[in-house]
Amino acid sequence: MRLISWNVNGIRSLESKGLIGMIGGVLNSPDIVCFQETKAQDEQVREALKELGGYHIYSNSAEKKGYSGVAILTKEEPLNVSQGIGISEHDREGRVLTAEYNDFYLVTVYTPNSQNELARLDYRKEWDLDFGSYLEKLSVNKPVICCGDLNVAHTKKDLARPKSNFNKTAGYTQVEIDGFSALLERGFLDSFRLLHPEDISYSWWSYRMNAREKNIGWRIDYFIVSECLKGRVLDSGIMGEVGGSDHCPVFLELA
Repeated sequence: MRLISWNVNGIRSLESKGLIGMIGGVLNSPDIVCFQETKAQDEQVREALKELGGYHIYSNSAEKKGYSGVAILTKEEPLNVSQGIGISEHDREGRVLTAEYNDFYLVTVYTPNSQNELARLDYRKEWDLDFGSYLEKLSVNKPVICCGDLNVAHTKKDLARPKSNFNKTAGYTQVEIDGFSALLERGFLDSFRLLHPEDISYSWWSYRMNAREKNIGWRIDYFIVSECLKGRVLDSGIMGEVGGSDHCPVFLELA
């Protein structure tokens, strides 16, 4: 089973750049595709993907138009699909979508950014606790695969300039690092680091100062899996060659 996760930074914009063809082409027709930051309402997501065949399409959009939003495209129809995590403060921003299958839950997430001058860091700390609890509760029933833009570089290997960004830049503060560590301690694994413990690869680059060309980036897009799925992880990687967004797709292959 092949799964793709991609922060598309606007699904309508990416559709105009050839998204439909990418899914069957460079993305290799995955079984499941998860999008974050669709920046579209549910009906706009369906319109952007109307030419795509072979997938069931689900989305969760923010109350605020043109903001946030996630989607799941899946060849196999899920048993159930739910929006949010059951906390209205978080759910109004359209950041979580969960699909239940026979033997696992799939969760796609667009984690809140702590913003300039860390204005939203306190909220982010609260989010991390609540979202971690949500995944842990799901995992009582079935294994969990969680993917998306988690807006954190977990270690100094996960960003090009750790020293200058530490505790100054959203995505690399001790609060966020600790939040991610706490999530893993609930019984989850970072699938990329499981297979590539020393690899230096990034999934997001600023649009400024030719950061992508210079590979001055961050690894903030993940596939997190329940520890019981460890033996099923065949591959987990980053598709840095795929353009169209400031993020690139990441993938997971399971036996």
